[in-house]
Amino acid sequence: MNSFQTYRWHFLVLIIALVCSFLLNISLGSVGIPLSETLSSVFGDSVQNSSWDYIIWNYRIPKALTAILAGSALALSGLLMQTLFRNPLAGPFVLGISSGASLGAALLIMGSGLFTGLFSFTLLNDVALAVAASLGSFLVLLAVVVVASRVKDTMALLIIGLMFGSVTGALVSVLSYFTKAEKLQQFVYWSFGSVGNLSWPQLTLLLGIVLVGIILSILSIKSLNTLLLGENYAQSLGIHLKKSRYLIIIATGLLAGSVTALAGPIAFVGLAVPHLTRQIFHTTDHRILVPAVLVYGAILLLLCDTIAQLPQSENVLPINAITSIFGAPVVIWLLLRKKRMVF
Repeated sequence: MNSFQTYRWHFLVLIIALVCSFLLNISLGSVGIPLSETLSSVFGDSVQNSSWDYIIWNYRIPKALTAILAGSALALSGLLMQTLFRNPLAGPFVLGISSGASLGAALLIMGSGLFTGLFSFTLLNDVALAVAASLGSFLVLLAVVVVASRVKDTMALLIIGLMFGSVTGALVSVLSYFTKAEKLQQFVYWSFGSVGNLSWPQLTLLLGIVLVGIILSILSIKSLNTLLLGENYAQSLGIHLKKSRYLIIIATGLLAGSVTALAGPIAFVGLAVPHLTRQIFHTTDHRILVPAVLVYGAILLLLCDTIAQLPQSENVLPINAITSIFGAPVVIWLLLRKKRMVF
């Protein structure tokens, strides 16, 4: 409780920033809608133009909520991986989960051109793509869990996860080499990532999976704090290492896998946000870091999506490019300013 009292003003500022980022995101877009009309629509009041109400509730609000869920999930999964492996370069995709989702999407998009007897062009829609990516990420996650039951060394598990990613990435490359340009372009477009393609049912599904991942992460807070001091120290405090490792891996798989499957691979957020949070909060206590990275991740992806959608323009930039172009300099500046990394 004392920890939360110490940082209560930090969290208050974060919540205000999150609300402002959300309102900014749903106010800007290819169609100019006054902020007053946006607020009227959100709070159920009448708006001057009925089409504005439709745009806000059927496109902009689902997109903003997707950005909040995706940013929070990726940031939290990055924190889990960095703590589990005690490696500042670890991210949510080091276990090959993202590569597995990419392989599933690649098999559906590019495999439909190679194996027309097995794949149907009519199945190539957003729902089928999400199912294929989910299946790919789940199979890789299952393989990682099986390996985790046989490997005692955490660093060995990290290397094996990277090897899973390399193998699945190689298979995607082989498919890319043999596929037609049209299908290859479609896969590349998916790999850019997007938070604007989810319907309300898909958004509800993402919410449910992310909530389960968050709950598992909260249950792992004690283990995460002790793992920072080493596995031997954690065992001396009565932490069951294998059980804790399973819980953290499954939580990461649910968080990162669901986002990748439904919104595509979104880079940088999971790697950078945990570092930003540690530098700003000056703590390694996961009782503070877990809720903080959830809010920071949501704010970052909301702002990046606002920039990516190029207000008053019909063009939309790839969200992956924006997260890296605008996020990386901020992290570099913050690390230079603080002189040292908190980890």
